[in-house]
Amino acid sequence: MRLEPLEHRHAADLATAAEENRDTYAFTWVPSADEVGAYIDAQLARAATGRLAPYAQVSRATGRAVGATSFWEPRCWLSDDRLDAVEVGFTWLARSAQGTGVNAEAKLLLFRHAFEKWGVSRVDLKTDARNSRSRAAIESVGARFEGVLRNWSRSWAPGEDGLLRDSAIYSITAVEWPRCRERLEERVAGFLRRA
Repeated sequence: MRLEPLEHRHAADLATAAEENRDTYAFTWVPSADEVGAYIDAQLARAATGRLAPYAQVSRATGRAVGATSFWEPRCWLSDDRLDAVEVGFTWLARSAQGTGVNAEAKLLLFRHAFEKWGVSRVDLKTDARNSRSRAAIESVGARFEGVLRNWSRSWAPGEDGLLRDSAIYSITAVEWPRCRERLEERVAGFLRRA
């Protein structure tokens, strides 16, 4: 797979991807087919503030976007010139892309950029504490569970508009990155051998 900056040219593919099977999206913001244009607009508006860098996850085999992911909430604590931490989030995949290695490869690309290009000290990942599927996927890429922050962020669960959720927080630190990178490279290679 490859990551491409999210644009409206990805809308048709993302609309198809989002509607394959919505059973796994109970706690994640995934637009319906008719909401994809507004979803892209919202992500691009966040990008314009400098708080988000959204990407389409594109299958190399088909050339089609199969999901989205982002860098989110960049933080500079020690100086304004150096990025110290960033979150990877707003991630979702078409049902057919889940469990295929796309998530592992996307995380490898994102983490490598964050640690090796930007030199961050940590990468964060968070999800609704109730989202066991997402938590397992985060743990599978080598992130370490740090705890649950109560009423930490907006809930994306259906019927919970205007409510806050408990967020499970995970991270990878710069010290952990070499082992995590090795593990992710092995996982991606395993998926490619099976393909």
